[in-house]
Amino acid sequence: MKQTTIQNPVSVRGVGLHTGKAVNLTFKPAEANHGFRFQRIDLPDQPLIPADVKYVVSTNRGTTLRNGEADVWTVEHVLSALTGLGLDNVLMEIDGPEMPIMDGTAMPFIEILQKNAGKLVQDADRDYLVIDEPISYKDEVTGTELLALPADAFEATVMVDFNSKVLGPQFAALNGMDEYVAEIAPCRTFVFVHELEKLLDMGLIKGGDLDNAIVIADRKMEARELEELAKKLGKPGVKVEAEGVLNTVQLRFQNEPARHKLLDVIGDLALIGKPIRGKIVATKPGHTANVEFAKLLKKHLTDQRRLLGIPKYDPEKEPVYDNAGVTKMLPHRFPFLMVDKIMEISQNHVIGIKNVTMNEAFFQGHFPNNPIFPGVLQIEAMAQTGGILALHNVPDPGNWDTYFLKIDNAKFKAKVVPGDTLILKLELLEPIRRGIVHMHGAAYVGSKLVSEGELTAQVVRRRTEATEPQSS
Repeated sequence: MKQTTIQNPVSVRGVGLHTGKAVNLTFKPAEANHGFRFQRIDLPDQPLIPADVKYVVSTNRGTTLRNGEADVWTVEHVLSALTGLGLDNVLMEIDGPEMPIMDGTAMPFIEILQKNAGKLVQDADRDYLVIDEPISYKDEVTGTELLALPADAFEATVMVDFNSKVLGPQFAALNGMDEYVAEIAPCRTFVFVHELEKLLDMGLIKGGDLDNAIVIADRKMEARELEELAKKLGKPGVKVEAEGVLNTVQLRFQNEPARHKLLDVIGDLALIGKPIRGKIVATKPGHTANVEFAKLLKKHLTDQRRLLGIPKYDPEKEPVYDNAGVTKMLPHRFPFLMVDKIMEISQNHVIGIKNVTMNEAFFQGHFPNNPIFPGVLQIEAMAQTGGILALHNVPDPGNWDTYFLKIDNAKFKAKVVPGDTLILKLELLEPIRRGIVHMHGAAYVGSKLVSEGELTAQVVRRRTEATEPQSS
């Protein structure tokens, strides 16, 4: 199956649930492998915020992402809508800090995208997170549990118990994304009266309204309480005849709250960055648990890529770049050139070789009578190999340098010693933009993984002076 984006830009206007600020949100087409990204066009430099679980900074009554100083709040409904429509690559420009709440569902986004945006099939293949073994998360304190199981396509079930005489235990199921628009997208967010009062007192839900949320009263309320609540909501009055829904709003489905929880699960799991091929079973889910589960699933995706892509080194195979070719691409020289040759290279990956010998200068001190190739130099070898990937299609690669910006999740799993051949595999985690290269690197000796990490670097023309990063 191929990746998809929208054909035409479309816009909606609304207010943020928590900030109460009016915002304009514009959906725009994006290139293949772009994924979902938000752009704060109201801020200087219009920063981008990828829809990635590593950017989550808060799950307080919604999911908030932050990149640098730029936040975007309450992203779950719009991400759920995009996922439900089977889209892969969309840029969302917004002129405020929070997604518009609209009517508290995913349906307004669905409707405008279906009516005016269209869908464009792209050349790149869709990459899935394939659930090939059970993966589980449990919060022992709350009893929340999420489980991913193998399945041929995406399915999801949600079980909730609100400990409420009004709602009681509820169950919702999605047997495939073709049911999403009719069965899940129209389901509204909800809140209990006792939660609503606390949230209002905390300065949240400033954009909350009886038109964009189901408000549930667990008990019959006195006239004075209703009058005070109406004042906080900015309404002339609210009423509840008995235990039930304020203003006697009719539920769209008997289990609408459980269905909305399923909507949220789909939106939060979109932060993995890949569609899921598997079945999700969620018991008492919430944004915090959803995000923690998304982190587990993303780690599984990274492990899956690594295990399926262990490189094989054939010393008799003609290299793409030999040592002379490598030195034309990189500025590094003895004693700091850590790549001997490049065996494979494409738009998205590169495989390099580093032959480790006792002649390496650092073995005099690391360590006498126990020579070990330092882990930091393994990372350096990955970075240099990744630099060749970044410069592969640059017309004058010898006039560019690469600089480290960040190293994440570095792990060292086994010793590397003289006589070992280090096989270095680097893969782009996202397209190169504005000279920023984000890669997953792995180093092997034979089929054994010895080190790995996520590397972010900047490619800079040599005549351009880099300011903060350290050279790789």
